[in-house]
Amino acid sequence: MKNYVRLSIFLICIFTLAACYPTQKFTDPSLVITPLSDTISIRDGSIVYGLPRTVFTISVEMEKVLKIPGPYARYATDLLGLKDVIQNESESWSIEGIEVKSNDELDPSEFYVIKSNTLFQSNILALRKEGLILDLNPAIYNSKTIANSNNKNDFNEFHSYDMGSDEYYISQRDTAFKRIKVDSTFIRIPYVVDKKKILTIDQLAEKAAKRLMELRDGKHLILTGEATVFPQNDAALNEINRLEKVYTELFSGKILKETRTFVYQIIPEKTMIGKKTSLFQFSELTGPVASSKKDGVTVSAELIPEGKTKDLTILNRKPPEKGTSDFDKLYYRVPDVVNLKINMGNEILFNSRKLIYQFGEIIKL
Repeated sequence: MKNYVRLSIFLICIFTLAACYPTQKFTDPSLVITPLSDTISIRDGSIVYGLPRTVFTISVEMEKVLKIPGPYARYATDLLGLKDVIQNESESWSIEGIEVKSNDELDPSEFYVIKSNTLFQSNILALRKEGLILDLNPAIYNSKTIANSNNKNDFNEFHSYDMGSDEYYISQRDTAFKRIKVDSTFIRIPYVVDKKKILTIDQLAEKAAKRLMELRDGKHLILTGEATVFPQNDAALNEINRLEKVYTELFSGKILKETRTFVYQIIPEKTMIGKKTSLFQFSELTGPVASSKKDGVTVSAELIPEGKTKDLTILNRKPPEKGTSDFDKLYYRVPDVVNLKINMGNEILFNSRKLIYQFGEIIKL
């Protein structure tokens, strides 16, 4: 009887262990990550994420200088002794500075799908600061970029109503005669006629020069204390200096400067490596011109990667063989260090090291 009980217990243990032993291989993992394509079906609960790419925003600050001759430029030497004054109107441009900003955006050629048969919980989408995966809703698209030139200069030429003279015409009296018939004869009766004669450009220049010398004499009297002004502050001298500048510019000409900022964008591609990519054409006479024209010097960008991520390719495994489950790897991109140069002809305007995602390697985590 005891042997029968022992045999029964032994058989029960054997059946229990046999039921717990697996009779087939484990099923495939519930997490599958594949590149997005037109043949991939997306089920509810799947997550689509994209790898970042780098975009450069290049702000070029240019200065425009406009030289306008004064209406009395040809009399500057004779009346005021000024030499080398502006005789002809001219325009010139120069590049004052370059600023390059890089920002990240979704790469439309690098989208991936995360499929899961169970509730998917992970912090992989919170790794943007470490340079792994871009947020699904990046805040950069909500920001506004405004470019303006803040032009406060008046580029109008000298106006005819401000020629610096105290009068623009002179009155002349002349005697005229009219014939009147008295009885059978005609007699001539004189009368006075007032005529106004516009001053010539020579006379206007001479009057403006005299006014300018009077201003200088008045300033000298104030500075030496021979003349007393009220109120006792620098308001009178400031106004005299302003008028003196205005009258002098009637002879010497005026130089006007304006600063403008032009913004260009470039999306780096691997086909640009070692080549110069044209941004715009620049002319010292007309400023920036269309890239299709050949009126100026080409301003180009040159990208030279340092290859810091080329050794990461050893981390990339071969594509999974048929029947294996190697789809649970997270794709992400490591940026590479690139030397960015901006040249104008043979002159280097900007040289800096930047991180560019497109030139890095896509590996699996």
